[in-house]
Amino acid sequence: MVFRKPPDGGWGWVIVVVSFFTQFLCYGSPLAVGVLYLEWLDAFGEGKGKTAWVGSLANGIGLLASPVCSICVSSFGARPVAIFSGFMVAGGLMMSSFAPNIYFLYISYGIVVGLGCGLLYTATVTITCHYFDKRRGLALGLISTGSSVGLFIYAALQRELIDLYGLDGCLLIVGALSLNILACGSLMRPLESPDSPPPEKTCVDKVPDQYFVYHEKEKTVEENISILEKGYVDEKCANNMPDYKQDSILNKNVLSSINVNEKDTYKKKVVEQTNFCKQLAKRKWQLYLNYWEETVVLFKNKVFSALFVAILLFDIGGFPPSLLMEDVARSANINEDDYHMPLISIIGIMTAVGKLTLGILADLKWVNTLYLYVITLLMTGVALFAIPFAKSYLTLAVLSGILGFLTGNWSIFPYVTTKTVGIEKLTHAYGILMFFAGLGNSLGPPIVGWFYDWTQEYDTAFYFSGFCVLLGGFLLLLAALPCWNACTNQSSKLPPNTYSYKVASSA
Repeated sequence: MVFRKPPDGGWGWVIVVVSFFTQFLCYGSPLAVGVLYLEWLDAFGEGKGKTAWVGSLANGIGLLASPVCSICVSSFGARPVAIFSGFMVAGGLMMSSFAPNIYFLYISYGIVVGLGCGLLYTATVTITCHYFDKRRGLALGLISTGSSVGLFIYAALQRELIDLYGLDGCLLIVGALSLNILACGSLMRPLESPDSPPPEKTCVDKVPDQYFVYHEKEKTVEENISILEKGYVDEKCANNMPDYKQDSILNKNVLSSINVNEKDTYKKKVVEQTNFCKQLAKRKWQLYLNYWEETVVLFKNKVFSALFVAILLFDIGGFPPSLLMEDVARSANINEDDYHMPLISIIGIMTAVGKLTLGILADLKWVNTLYLYVITLLMTGVALFAIPFAKSYLTLAVLSGILGFLTGNWSIFPYVTTKTVGIEKLTHAYGILMFFAGLGNSLGPPIVGWFYDWTQEYDTAFYFSGFCVLLGGFLLLLAALPCWNACTNQSSKLPPNTYSYKVASSA
């Protein structure tokens, strides 16, 4: 597939708009699942830890399956994947309205909806990167706010729909709204050159013709027959033997010639095909070895290893508030009349503000992006420690806003990863980090819910969450200290295309 140069505009802005609404429609309900979480607790009567698995799977499974999502988009294109994923999200939400128990929701809402969201996220980011180069950061920042705006709106929308139509009616309506993803996906026109050459042959098509034994064998037999028939006519004209004797001799010659040629050709082709398969297997095995060697090289970088631990601990501790904050308010016996806005909506709108603000700060030359990311981790840990002391709606609303703003550090995480491993290793490193981020998203809320089931209060759970985030932030800060650069320079040099993060340089 041959692509034109990214136009940085034109139809690209249509791609930005439809990608924004795609993330708005697909991530609105999973990110605002805290509203549904309360209803599922009452409907099924299961523990908080077991019920929290539904929302954590919906938000984590897409990251866990990010390698599969990337392969799907690369193989089939962004538009077909977006349309197919729209059916997945809408179907999963509608199926969830008929859930007889919590285990059914694990499949319908957790896995089906979560995987659909992961595919849509990969499709929107990929198609946007194709259309933008110089303005890629701005375009990606704009479409990433779609999920945050979706969280803000869907939190209030789902609560209103539950009051009017009940939990089942809410899920049916939200699922029907998700069908608009199909219209958005149909507008994701691939950026192909109008005079692009036909697609290259696949690996099977590239196999030389001499490996197709059966075709060659038939061709050899036919040629031998035609040659022998011609020789038969000439020989019959030259010699006046009886016809039956000539026929007998000719038949024997034909059979012996065919048998010899078939055996020699078949043996030759089998040997050639076997050698080809061996070479192909060696190349595949070498690719796997190279992948694991590059992975080992990445983890030799101290900052990358610390970043891997930090993102895992951050998602274990920092994600649960967006899912459980509404239940925290109910457990604190806060009067519903004091609610001016759902706490999850506050988290959503402040996440959008945080993404844009932190993204702008990361572009400033005098700002070190790694230190900026570490600051957001440390502040998030302090805010999590403060949640058990919040006993009013106003205090919880302020903490929700702070946590939402700091969660916007997702917008600068790619910058930090690029500075840590280099642009050549970004895809490999980012895939590993996103996998463990999804693992943290999946484990965080159930762990906090289990703490509540064990202690019957959220204080211990959020102390644990705050400790996890603070630990990740301190480890990353220690790994990024300037003394590590001196030690690295005095010791062995890093392999090509890999370098440690120099904190003295601006991001």
